[in-house]
Amino acid sequence: MGPDAARRRFATVTFLFWLPVGLYIPAQVLLLTERGMALPVVAGLFAVHSVTVSVMELPTGGLADVVGRRAVLAAAGVLNLCALTAMALGTTVWALAVAMVLMGAGRALSSGPAEAWYVDTVQAHSGAGADLRTGLARGNTASAAALAAGTLLGGGLPLLLDLAPDAGARMAEATGGLVLPLSAPALLGAVVNAAYVTYVLCSLPEPPRPPATLRQVLRGVPATTAAGLRLGAHEPLVRRVLLSAAAVGAALATVELLTPGRAARLTGTPESGAVVYAVLACLGFLCTALGSHSAPLAARLTGSSEHAALASLAVSTAGLLLLGVTAAWGGPAPAVVAAVGYGLVYFGLGAAGPNENDLLHRRVDSTVRATALSVQSLALQSAGAVTGLVAGSLPAGPLPWLVGSVALLAGTLLWTRRAAGPAAGEEQQPYARKALPRAP
Repeated sequence: MGPDAARRRFATVTFLFWLPVGLYIPAQVLLLTERGMALPVVAGLFAVHSVTVSVMELPTGGLADVVGRRAVLAAAGVLNLCALTAMALGTTVWALAVAMVLMGAGRALSSGPAEAWYVDTVQAHSGAGADLRTGLARGNTASAAALAAGTLLGGGLPLLLDLAPDAGARMAEATGGLVLPLSAPALLGAVVNAAYVTYVLCSLPEPPRPPATLRQVLRGVPATTAAGLRLGAHEPLVRRVLLSAAAVGAALATVELLTPGRAARLTGTPESGAVVYAVLACLGFLCTALGSHSAPLAARLTGSSEHAALASLAVSTAGLLLLGVTAAWGGPAPAVVAAVGYGLVYFGLGAAGPNENDLLHRRVDSTVRATALSVQSLALQSAGAVTGLVAGSLPAGPLPWLVGSVALLAGTLLWTRRAAGPAAGEEQQPYARKALPRAP
């Protein structure tokens, strides 16, 4: 398969994966609070999700490197379908915790295989020096576009159902209180996940692999996981990418936990708050798409992927600081400044991601590519879980926002020093090719 076809299929599968996430993001926190969950309980449920991802990231990344990308992606779609159904219908903490575990498992399974499939396919066609940044940027743009479209639909759907004469009440009465207007986005997301599984199975061809027995898988996954961990521990530039991912996870956890409640307080009701948050989230994801699209340009203007990552993360840090400062005041002017800060956070992260991953993929070979991406996701999720618990326990105001701002600033400062090697080593052969053993 040529690079153009690989880019299109990578962008499509990325869009289909993230569209359900966009659908449930605006209503998720509000649905949980409508079920009677306090904010610390909501933060705890998010932590269940993040811990599940953290525990499963490395084994599932190794699994994708051993048994193949397509089967692991399809399994992720099935788990996400079950998770969204449970999230929409769950009424108790235990049921919602199960939904978070399923969602975390699906996230862990999906956090590297699609990108690994794309890089493997392009390099198999065009060699190790093939352009990766353009396709990675298009994948990030597709995910941001899916999130933007999903948040608009997911934020507006509950309000439309609530405005229809007695529609919400009839829905709740017919289902014994299981389905509320705020449940509809998650149920729609489950349907989209079914389409995602079908597309993955039909459209992502892989080279034939030798049949893997259970014994081979049990031996191969730990070996591949250990290789990925050694890479993160011993290769300075990869370590910098991983620490930056942790900083981004802290920032995103802060924004995603605190913004819905801030929007609901601004408007006075959960349903209208979901709409406001959907608009904000859509703005953020559109800024992410714009930032991702401009990632190759940022690298050209700054001279390297490393300098582009530094500049992009600095923009995000400035935006998060604006969000924190404006939390102390009410009124239209601080709200406008906060919206600008929100957009800057996501624009900067969108521009940073493809440049950081371009550096990462030039340091690894196909035997540990999905594992390396899983280590990156593990850093993001683990930092997000800890930061969410800390921010959720602090009093309202600027202080919770400061937690994420400090973490993102630390991640930005990592890029003020260049890695050892010629010009960030962007044209070097993969560092791991000879040093990392192939899985049995």
